[in-house]
Parts: sequence; structure tokens; C-alpha cells
Amino acid sequence: MATHPIAPSGRESPFSETELIITKTDPSSRIIYANEVFLRVSRLTLQQAIGRPHKLIRHPDMPRSVFRLMWETIQARGEFFGYVKNLATNGDHYWVFAHVTASIGANGQLAGFHSNRRKPDPLQIERVEPVYRRLLQAEAQKPDRDQGLKAGTETLSTLLRERGLSYEQFAFSL
Repeated sequence: MATHPIAPSGRESPFSETELIITKTDPSSRIIYANEVFLRVSRLTLQQAIGRPHKLIRHPDMPRSVFRLMWETIQARGEFFGYVKNLATNGDHYWVFAHVTASIGANGQLAGFHSNRRKPDPLQIERVEPVYRRLLQAEAQKPDRDQGLKAGTETLSTLLRERGLSYEQFAFSL
């Protein structure tokens, strides 16, 4: 697998509405389980996936502010529901509607994270893309990554406040 960033191809990596993508990670977000659908759609082998950070499939069109919200939610042991655009190793992309939760061990301690993902309806993608472009634009207008993340997070908070919705409610409203 390439050690440099993968250039998006603009093509979609196909999977069906009936398939479920499943991954599990350790507490530091390193993949410890990946189902066959995940491997096929992301164009990874099991050996390439296991032990790697989950962000290896992060698409550059994804706002970091959405990931910040996801991490804040799941680290607080909440459930995150949201739309994510991922990048396969050949540059193809695939949109998912993700449900991410913390996995708690028998001792009550955080054991990692579990994610189930389904293919969203094209209309849902059409509705979320302009919002994500707006967040990316806010993130890109700042001189450094930290300020950009803060600007994207503020833009997302404002957008949700204007609509009177939580992110979860927004995601389900699409």
C-alpha cells in the first residue's frame, strides 16, 4: 500500500444497500476487526487493515469538525450517527451512514469502538454534501489546522443551532 496520500479518483467504490460494513477498533482507533464488505469496498486486505489507524480510509472531502464531534460523542460513551465519505486505497470513494459506539469491556473500561455502516440513499448524500463543503471551507480559511478545526466546529454548531437540531437529529432528518 502506498505511503503517500491517495489521490481521489472521483469514482464510487460500489456496495449494495443490503450490505453492512463493520469494523472494530482498539481504544486508540487501530483496526482489530474488519468484515469482508469493508475490505472489499476499501480495497484493503485483512493484513493491510489490522493494526492500522481507522483514519487510513479518511477522504479529504470529510470535514475534520464532523470527526471531532464523532470522537467527542463516542469517547463520552454516546452513540454517533452520521454521514461519512471514505477513500478506498485505489482512490475510489464510498459514502456511508455510520453508527459508531464505544465497546465496553466486562470490567467497565473502554475496550475500543464498534462501527456499523450502511449505504445511504443518494438524496441523503446530495443533502449532506453542501453542508460538508461549507464546513471544509470554514476549516480551510484559517491559517493553521487548529484554528481551522475550531472554525469548522463553530460553523457546524451555528448551522445546527439555526436549524434547532442536534447533529444526530440533522443526520436523521436528511
